[in-house]
Parts: sequence; C-alpha cells; structure tokens
Amino acid sequence: MSFRIHRESPADAVEEAFFRIQREQMADVPILNHALSVEAVDFQRWQGHWLGIVVTPWCMSALLVPGSEADWQSTGDNRRRFVKFPAGDFAFLGSTAAELGEYQSCSLFSPMGQFANQSEAIMTARASMIALLTDPASAKAAVPPPGQPSLSRRRFLAMR
Repeated sequence: MSFRIHRESPADAVEEAFFRIQREQMADVPILNHALSVEAVDFQRWQGHWLGIVVTPWCMSALLVPGSEADWQSTGDNRRRFVKFPAGDFAFLGSTAAELGEYQSCSLFSPMGQFANQSEAIMTARASMIALLTDPASAKAAVPPPGQPSLSRRRFLAMR
C-alpha cells in the first residue's frame, strides 16, 4: 500500500481521486445519479487522523485518511477492520488511490438514487457525520421524555 501522511486536510486529494475514479471506472455504470457530483464533506481531525465523508454519484462513504504514523492501522487493499466510534463499531475497507495514498472507507449509501440533488446529499452526509460521532445514549438523554416540554429554541422563543 502507498502510505502517505496528510498533515493538512485531505479533502482536495479525496475529490481528485474520486473524480478520477468516476471518469475512469464509473462513467458508464447505470447506477450513477447524474444530479450528484463528487464532494468531500467536513473532513476533520479524529484520533490523530482525518475523518470525513465523500459524496459521489454512485455512493456516500465515510473515509479515514492517515494524519500521522501513530496509531494508523493499515489493512491492505480490500481488507476490512472495525473502528470504534461513539455511535458504535463500523467496518472500514482498505483502499489506495494515487492522489490520496492509503485510506479506509465505510459505505453509508449506495446507490445514490434516493437523493434529488447535491444539497440533499451534503445535508445527509453532515447528519451522518454527527450521528457517527454521537453516543446514542447521550443523544437519547437530550430528548425529553413523553409529556415533558421540548427545550428547542423555537419552543423557548415561543414561551417568551
């Protein structure tokens, strides 16, 4: 595998790699949603590495990209490993791209026919990232029990 450390956000390299994949490998695949384009979404540091989501016309995947040599677990191409997030354990598949080097991906949606446009797909990617990084137990604690008033901003403002 081609191991490359990304000291800065790998978002541009992710987009370059997936635009090339679209051009070279996916151009004639019938599952493409032509309302969508390749876009790297919300790449951020996570446990010393980079975590983000890539939206493409054929899939939406969470990506892990090495941000340091420390604690990076290489898997090899098409080999999987489970990664623990606040939301649970998720299977990531090892891959390599010339523009990016080694990375690991976890498929969230495929095919992408349920998305009407790019902004809908991006909003779903952002919501997926939040869900991945949120402990379900703490999320449940934030929801009031039945019969209790919601403390939403809209309700708070209406009470004034």
